[in-house]
Amino acid sequence: MSVVVVGYGMAGARLAAELHARDRYLPVTAIGAEPHRAYNRILLSGVLAGKLAEPEVTLAEPAGRGVALRLGVTVTAIDRAARTLSTSDGDRIPYEHLVLATGSHAVLPPIDGLAEPLPDRVAVFRTLDDCRRILATADKSASALVLGGGLLGLEAARGLALRGLRVDVVHAVGHLMERQLDPAASAVLVGTLAGLGVTVHLGAATTRVSCDSGGVTAALADGRQLAADLAVVACGTRPETALARTAGLTVERGIVVDDRLRTSDPAIFAIGDCAQHAGVVGGLVAPAWEQARVVADVVTGTASRYRPPAPVTRLKATGIDLAALGASTDHDGELLTFADPSRGTYAKLLVRDNRLAGAIMLGDNPAVGTVIQLFDRGTPVPEDRRALLLGRTGAAAPAADSPALMPDAATVCQCNAVTKRALLAAWRGGARSAPEVVAATRATTGCGSCADAVHGLVEWLSNQEDPA
Repeated sequence: MSVVVVGYGMAGARLAAELHARDRYLPVTAIGAEPHRAYNRILLSGVLAGKLAEPEVTLAEPAGRGVALRLGVTVTAIDRAARTLSTSDGDRIPYEHLVLATGSHAVLPPIDGLAEPLPDRVAVFRTLDDCRRILATADKSASALVLGGGLLGLEAARGLALRGLRVDVVHAVGHLMERQLDPAASAVLVGTLAGLGVTVHLGAATTRVSCDSGGVTAALADGRQLAADLAVVACGTRPETALARTAGLTVERGIVVDDRLRTSDPAIFAIGDCAQHAGVVGGLVAPAWEQARVVADVVTGTASRYRPPAPVTRLKATGIDLAALGASTDHDGELLTFADPSRGTYAKLLVRDNRLAGAIMLGDNPAVGTVIQLFDRGTPVPEDRRALLLGRTGAAAPAADSPALMPDAATVCQCNAVTKRALLAAWRGGARSAPEVVAATRATTGCGSCADAVHGLVEWLSNQEDPA
């Protein structure tokens, strides 16, 4: 049996590792269009900010003779009848199981002046090479424009601001991160960003981008013109489905898959950003890695079905604490909100059937850990809802931020579904430092937002004579 993985990003690399863990002698070929080893795309904003170096975002890879890497190579065609792939270097590769992990690509909005190849002072923000391109211009710039006020755009804006650039974010919609935030949360976030050197322009449609040796100018529909030394386009992504479509697989927004992640051809699977399961296209790391686990099970003969994890979105930007959970923009249910714009704090809870259906936690919210645990586990919320909203969780709910009081079943790392119990098991198995615990469990290797919790748990364990 042989497995070929097309795409060596976060999903493809995780699948190769999962397959290798199940059968270290299973022949696996991973083909990546990028020339780099697999890296954590989520942490690129840290590279942009100068907080992380490139080696620090490189993913651990399976070691062993079972995994063959072909980097800097693209797959040009799939012959489903012969079960072979054609590659850009003229090779033909046979497969028994084929997994498409082709990801997604950055969208260039239909704005005059934005077309490939992009001008020197304009870049999208998606890949490591994009990051390098941005930094090459940012190092000699004093100002930047970011087109797009979604998650990626705000992370890029904050990263550039940390490098000392004056940053303007231009967003065509009336509030930021409209898929995760409501207008009230956006208003608080706009104030927080202003204090961090990022000016936000909402409801501002860009009609033209022009470049010359002096910089970049964005013309807005209301007649204003914004000038800067650099422009970053972060206007969303689109699933990379061209290869699948040409091969005759069923494609809608993404490559359509069933509960076992199989496409319309049972010998071909799809995972990650390119896959569409139950009408939903991914975009977060936790679902992609869960999909990799399921495919590895199915391919190696274990019955397994994909059940999408509840969405938890964290904004990875220094100085901004933001978590959006589940149906965070809905209003149909028991709704509780609290806002303190002067302190940059906003909290929203949506309760249905006495359980959290969605939440937004922005700023210094002491109960954020408890809220995430209640949401993740689907347990009833406390009778006094204000305890969660205002952070008075001591008597009303488990203090999920305290390592000693955190339930063993609590999920500490959402991206990798690592519980406190798994961390304790790693400790008892001989992992005696945070890096060793991370190596044993993969905690913190996704978005990285759980790093403080993991380090706090390790520190707590180090101080216990007989940790429970």
